[in-house]
Amino acid sequence: MQAWIHDAVRTPRGKARPDGGLAAHTPQELVGRLVAALESRGHGPRAVGSLVLGCVGQIGDQGGNIALVSKLHAGVDERASAFTLNNYCVSGLTAIGHAAQRVAGRPATALAGGVEMMSRVPFMADKAAYYGDASFPKRSRYVPVVLAADRLADEQGIARAELDRLALLSQQRAAAAEAKPALAASRIAIDGLAVDECIRPQTTAESLAAMAPGFAALAAQYADALEGPIDHRHTIAHAPPVCDGAGLALVGGTLGGGSSRKPRARILAYAESGGDPRASLLAGLTAMQTALAEAGLSLGDMDRIEFMESFAVTMAIFLRDHAVDLDRVNVGGGHMAKGHPMGASGAILLSSLLDALDACGGRFGLVVCTGASGVGAAMVVERVDG
Repeated sequence: MQAWIHDAVRTPRGKARPDGGLAAHTPQELVGRLVAALESRGHGPRAVGSLVLGCVGQIGDQGGNIALVSKLHAGVDERASAFTLNNYCVSGLTAIGHAAQRVAGRPATALAGGVEMMSRVPFMADKAAYYGDASFPKRSRYVPVVLAADRLADEQGIARAELDRLALLSQQRAAAAEAKPALAASRIAIDGLAVDECIRPQTTAESLAAMAPGFAALAAQYADALEGPIDHRHTIAHAPPVCDGAGLALVGGTLGGGSSRKPRARILAYAESGGDPRASLLAGLTAMQTALAEAGLSLGDMDRIEFMESFAVTMAIFLRDHAVDLDRVNVGGGHMAKGHPMGASGAILLSSLLDALDACGGRFGLVVCTGASGVGAAMVVERVDG
């Protein structure tokens, strides 16, 4: 693909509650802060031809086409198109992938990413009819991701001890990363919040082992769609905390357009995938394989990987089924520690990947995102050295 990431920035992730570190801000304010940050870093983000934002909860404070609202708030060129998309938890990466495809090979630039303020618009707040529609075949009915994760762990034979091990590793790496400025070089402080707020550095193996599974009570509401009992294994520590956040990339179709600086990376491949809705959280792995094949590369070629820890089970399956060096994956911690602002996550992971590549001087990087009901996306990038 002939497309370049001139830069990518992100907010910290704030707890999704009234006193959370970002809760006093509107979604468009977060996006506006990121536009201003890109400008302060030597780019021309207000002169783009389009703004594409991923957002899952498109009601209330995030309704009215939040991309358009953000464009107006940030002072982006009024001629720029603006639209919002919902591809569940992979929306932020989908927005960047689609923007890159729109500008590829052309002297054009776009802003793309995602925003989600879960302190203002809670999970499933749109009350979509699909969430409870029993007219669908059972394998296609909506099952909340917390239950889908438990069912997947049960069916795939992922032991509770493995879930605990990966949750602890995520917390340990996230806590350690806060003392490594290079891994947060593109994270923009928002007023008083300069760190990812959800990290729990006090987590221990003993505290994880003592926690009871957290989602069994919800299963009764979805018993028909689940088609049988589940051995519930995930605790709240194995699930990414709900949170607020935003991420934004400046994407160009030519090497030098839209910026006085060299681009940070070239997009080598982008892929999306659907998947078996019953195996809800695995489509990202399919997208990963497609993107790697399109780039002509393998997992072994990747110097850094940002793999969305949708739940501990997805990380466990990824490591079990693929030959990958764990020391190159989520080096700054993952979603289980830092949180999951749904529509923003893919864009935040891409920004984190670029920081991780810069920190190690690596060449190739991969982002893998996965979501409910069989959605997935992946992107392969090549860092521009110097």
